[in-house]
Amino acid sequence: MGGSVKRMNKQSTPKNLVQGSKTTRAAISDIRVYVAGHNGMVGSAISRRLVTKGYRLVLPEKRIDLIDQKATLDLIERLQPDWIFDAAARVGGIAANSNYPAQFIYENIMVQSNLMHTAYVTGVKKFMFLGSSCIYPRLAPQPLREDYLLSGPLEPTNKPYAVAKIAGIVMAQSYRKQYCMNCVSVMPTNLYGPGDNFNLEDSHVIPAILRKTHEAKMSQSGFVEIWGSGNSLREFLHVDDMADACVFLMENYDSGEPINIGTGEDVSINELAIMIKDVVGFQGQIKFNTSMPDGTPRKLLDVSKLTGLGWKPSIGLREGLSKTYEWYLKNQDCLRK
Repeated sequence: MGGSVKRMNKQSTPKNLVQGSKTTRAAISDIRVYVAGHNGMVGSAISRRLVTKGYRLVLPEKRIDLIDQKATLDLIERLQPDWIFDAAARVGGIAANSNYPAQFIYENIMVQSNLMHTAYVTGVKKFMFLGSSCIYPRLAPQPLREDYLLSGPLEPTNKPYAVAKIAGIVMAQSYRKQYCMNCVSVMPTNLYGPGDNFNLEDSHVIPAILRKTHEAKMSQSGFVEIWGSGNSLREFLHVDDMADACVFLMENYDSGEPINIGTGEDVSINELAIMIKDVVGFQGQIKFNTSMPDGTPRKLLDVSKLTGLGWKPSIGLREGLSKTYEWYLKNQDCLRK
C-alpha cells in the first residue's frame, strides 16, 4: 500500500496497542469511530448504537470503494479514526454464495485486508473485525465453541465466504502478534432486522421467508414455498442486539482470540416459518421444496465467553420478527428486492 505513512516493525513501540481499553464515560465523546459498511444492515445498527452512547462517528462524504487500496488509505488518513469497526462485506444466502463464489472470496478478502492494513499503518488504536458463524466446520460439535475454528471441513455452500472470513481472523491475530496491533474478531450468528436484504436472489433465510409469506398473504395464495426440508436448525440474533454486543466488546474485550456473538438458542426452519406465518397473519400452508439444499444441519454458537463478560441479548425472536415485519411494511417500496 502506498502513501507516506511509516510502517512499524516488530521491535517498534506501537501507538495502536491499547492495554486494558475499558472505556470511561468521560472519554467516549472524544473517541473518533469509523464504521466501514455504515450504510448496510450491520454497519447502520452499530452506528446507531454508537451515537446513542455518545461516540463521535466520522464518516466519508461519499461512497468509497474499499477494494481500492489507495482510496482506503486516503479515507482513513482523512478521517483519522481512533476505532474502526469492519462491517463492510459482501453477504448473502445459499443462492448468492452458489452463484457468485469468486466475488464472495475476492471482495471480502480485499476489503478486510485493505482496512486492517490501513488501520495498522495509520496507527488506529483499535480494530474490530466482524466474521461470521459460517467459519466453523460443517459437522463440528454443537454448540460451536471458538476453538473449533479450522478443526474440520467447511459447509460447501458458503465455503468461499467462510474462507475469506477465516483469513480475516488469522490476519487480525497476525497483526496483533507481529505489530502489537489491537485487533479483536467477533463471530456473529445469523442476523436479521431493519435494513436487511429482501431480494429473493441473494437474501438470507428470515427476509426471504418473511417476504414470501407477505406476498402469499397479499395475493391470497394457498401456500408459501420454502427451500429445503425445514429440519435444519439455526440461531438468530436481532441486529440491534448484535450492535450492542459489538460496542460492549470494543469497550471491554482486548484478546486476540475470536469471540462468538449470539443467543445460545436455536429453532428449526420449520418452526421459524410457522412463527413468521403467525407474525404476518398468513392463513395458507407452508410447503418445503426438498429438492433445494438445507445447508449446514445445525449451527448454534457457544456464547459462554460473551455471557461470562456480562452481556446477553434483550430482543426475543418473536419480538424481533414482529419489529422486522413492521419495518418491512413501512419500507417495502424502497427495499432491495
